[in-house]
This record gives sequence, C-alpha cells and structure tokens, in this order.
Amino acid sequence: MSTSQPIRVLMTGAGAPGGPGILLALRQEPQIELTVADANPYASGKAIHSDFVQIPAASQPEFIGEMMRICREKQIQVLLPLVTRELELLSQSVTDFRDVGTSVVVSDADKLHMANDKALLMQTLITANIPVAECYTAHSGPEIEMFAKKLGYPQKKVCIKPALSNGSRGMRILDASAGSLASFFEQKPNNTHTTLESVLNIFKDAILPTMLVMEYLPGEEYTVDALLDNGEPLVILPRKRISMNNGISVAGEFENNQEIIDYASAVFKATGLHGPNGLQVKRSETGEFRILEINPRLQGSTTTALGMGINLPFLAVQQATGIDVKSLIPEPRWGLRFTRYYADAWFSES
Repeated sequence: MSTSQPIRVLMTGAGAPGGPGILLALRQEPQIELTVADANPYASGKAIHSDFVQIPAASQPEFIGEMMRICREKQIQVLLPLVTRELELLSQSVTDFRDVGTSVVVSDADKLHMANDKALLMQTLITANIPVAECYTAHSGPEIEMFAKKLGYPQKKVCIKPALSNGSRGMRILDASAGSLASFFEQKPNNTHTTLESVLNIFKDAILPTMLVMEYLPGEEYTVDALLDNGEPLVILPRKRISMNNGISVAGEFENNQEIIDYASAVFKATGLHGPNGLQVKRSETGEFRILEINPRLQGSTTTALGMGINLPFLAVQQATGIDVKSLIPEPRWGLRFTRYYADAWFSES
C-alpha cells in the first residue's frame, strides 16, 4: 500500500484514559480516515470525534459479530484495539477479519495469553534466563501469608496481584506501616498500601484466583513504549515515571537508558509479541531493573512520544498495512520532559 493512500481505521477504547490522546494522534495524519468506538455511549472520544460507534463490551457474546459487521460496512482496513479484554478475542478471529479486508493490530493469541497472565509471563522469562523479581504463586490467604513472610514481611514490603487482571485491579503493596498514625497524616488516602492482616481478613477462607506474591521493588519506575516485529524491537523508548495518578503516568522524562533498553529488548524477544507494546520496569533493592508487567497493546500514555516527533499509533497502523516502518522512525530526542493534564468533554442529551 502506498503511504499516500487513505487508511480507514477503527479504534476501540475511545473512552479509555488514553483513548482521546491516541485518537488525536491519529487525526494528525491526513491519510487516516478514523472511526472510534466504545461500549460507553458517553465515552470521551465521542465528544471530540464525530465518527463514533457504540459497540458491545468484550464480555458480551455479540462482540466479535458486531465488530465484524462494522468493519465490513465501513470497509475498515485496520482495527486498532486499546482495551485489554478485547485483545485475545480479536486475535482468535484475525483470519475472519482478514477475510473482510481488516488487519487487526494484535499479537498471536497464545502470545497474548502468556503476556496477560502474569504468572505465565514470569515463568516464560525465567525459562529464557531473564532475571525477574523473586515471586511465588498463591491460591489462598494462608499461602499468601507464607510467601509474604518468606519475602521478608513485615520488615520488608511485599507486592501481591492477581495473575489475570488489568488496570492495577487487585494489586496491593503489603506494608506493615500502612495503618500507622504517620501514614494517616502524611499520605493521601488510596487503596494500594495495606497490611497483610487486612488482606487476610478480606480473603478469609476464600479460594482465590492465581495470585502473585512478589518481591517489592523500591527504586525508580520506568514505562517503556515499543514497536515490535514478531519480537524484534524496531524502537524502544524508556521514560522515567516522575509522577503518577492511580497508576497512570502524568509526568515523566524520556531517557536513553541502555540498561533498560537491553533488558526490555530481551523481554520482548522472549515473548515474541508483535506491533505496539509496552512494559513497566522498576529498580530492585540491589539496583537492577526488573519487570512489573507487560501491556501487549498501545499504552494510554504512548502519545507522550509525540513530543519527540514519534507518532507510535500511526506507525502501528502503517505497520498493519504492510509498510516497513523502521526507516520512518526518527531519532528520539532524549531528555524530553512531559506533563499530562485532564480535559473536559460535554454531551447534549438531545
């Protein structure tokens, strides 16, 4: 496909936190003919882009059929999903979408399953001799207690999270000082830091989904944006997370950190993921970077790279059409700082 031809794109997740930014990044490119979608009829993206369609949630049985209908009727060439729960379903139907002329920006289903299952991801990396934080799997409160103490609780903080979750749901930092008088007055209220005793009281005798009990990584945290060709990195962009709000980066700085670039490259090669992907890494107590998680899709804050002249959403679309995008990626402007902010959207009931 010539780069001058229009590309009809359907982007889901128009109401996700990063949806409007990715939408606007795509609209910067005149050859993109964009339709956006969301299950929420009041998605923020609907207020800033007129070509909006409401779709079923991924949990609804009609999701794939409705997505196929929209792609067929609108002659969509590239389907760009931003919602984690949509990814595996769409990946399993890639051939059907291809039959109606739509390329889906998604990795193979088995690789997605591995990346989304944090326990399976850790085992994959361990098998590939890639260092990870010390971690264990648990299915009950007593097992969580046993492994938390093995990792040094209460003298040390410990992280727990479901193997299958997204958006930091179910992630907690077990911190023996969380209920102290000092934490009451000095920390903003949040549901991330808690004590082991509080967690055990909630879980009681419940049979839990697979939970990871992990070494807490106390050091600097970085987000990494990448574009991959079946595991081979085309570009890797580390950025320090200077400030976060509910797990979302709101201020940061792009850093040419070769240690992170090499580590992320090894992780991506071991997973074999394709297209736009991201991950989070953090320094361990001994100073090495270790992975927190992978996001096998465009990350909501990926548009921060626009300040360096790198439009990752557009590159992902171009890649999906068969364009070799490696030569189109400019040299990063390392050291660039960014701040993100909220904006408003309005809806008329009429």
